[in-house]
Amino acid sequence: MTPRDDAPTRASGAGRDAGSRPDAGSGPDAGSGPDAGSGRPTMRDVAERVGLSRQLVSIVLRGAPGASEASRERILAAARELGYHPDDSARMLRRRRSGQIGVLFTMRQPFELDVVDALYRSAAARGYTLALGAIGTSRPQEAALAELMRQRIEALIALDAEGAGGIGAERLSGLPGGIPALLLGGPTSDEPHDRVGVENAAGIALAVDHLARLGHERIAYVGPETGPNAAERISGYRAAMHERGLRDRIVPSDYTEAGGYRAAASLLDEGLGGAVAGASGRTSAAPTALVCNNDHCAIGVLQTLVRAGVRVPEDVSVIGFDDSTAAALPFVRLTSVRPDPERLAELAIAAVHARLEAPGAPPSVALVAPTLAVRESTAAPRR
Repeated sequence: MTPRDDAPTRASGAGRDAGSRPDAGSGPDAGSGPDAGSGRPTMRDVAERVGLSRQLVSIVLRGAPGASEASRERILAAARELGYHPDDSARMLRRRRSGQIGVLFTMRQPFELDVVDALYRSAAARGYTLALGAIGTSRPQEAALAELMRQRIEALIALDAEGAGGIGAERLSGLPGGIPALLLGGPTSDEPHDRVGVENAAGIALAVDHLARLGHERIAYVGPETGPNAAERISGYRAAMHERGLRDRIVPSDYTEAGGYRAAASLLDEGLGGAVAGASGRTSAAPTALVCNNDHCAIGVLQTLVRAGVRVPEDVSVIGFDDSTAAALPFVRLTSVRPDPERLAELAIAAVHARLEAPGAPPSVALVAPTLAVRESTAAPRR
């Protein structure tokens, strides 16, 4: 006879329900553990609330089959009422593998936050959870990594980190040994690691092609010559310009809005957009369009031009790279190269999973082809 899934917790003797024993399939926090006297609701509290066995409650809260729909609804409703949440740390102690992937990032760029958001979805789809380690000017990489390692992460995904050049350095160092690391986005390393990145040269070529089709010929690139993705993007820009018989020009900047401001200010001094006092129009050498190394820099450029009275895109067109959430804001509407964070996240989690399943496999490299999100910051040049 098949046992009922709603057997009560109160039973005695040989017929006592297995789920009423503290150690019988009750999950990590079902019994009188550390939380029993702390006020935090436990699985036992949920079982007592609904009058069902802890074994059945465990089945429902783990999402496993074996409970009727009526019992499942009662248990989930009780868990919500009590404010019950599974104790993942206790569960991790009972497993040989933690299922946790560490993510090292800086929060300096909007695109990194978009990728982290996508990583959560891709990790959950494969049964992993994320542990975040943010580094910054007051929080060094060593501290962020130490905290991640205390959480028993199985692997590390590095979006950005510290290298010889400090935060945002192109080549990473100091990554922990003993666990696999994947480099996501721009960083590289002298050590062999799996890597997932963007076809940077192709992305910049999309931007130049878009501007050339609009009729622009004086197209300048705004960005650094060193740093994550810098060399590939400049190379792609120069190749795209030379292919069309156009003269290239690099305007130095870094990856920040402040860098974009400085670059735009130097161009304004040259008469960009006819903004120099007393100038009758744009000088012959001033660019009509700017391709920026990332959205952060492009937004700094755009804001500086607008404040100086230069109209975007009527006087100067501006393109960014990353298509971050900031690029689509109604008061920005920035045309930007889109690397597809969802696809980057999918490939990153898949590569980490493959590495954990086959630790001895050779390092893998996967590149995502970008697209161009066209908005209101680009138009045909003035005639």
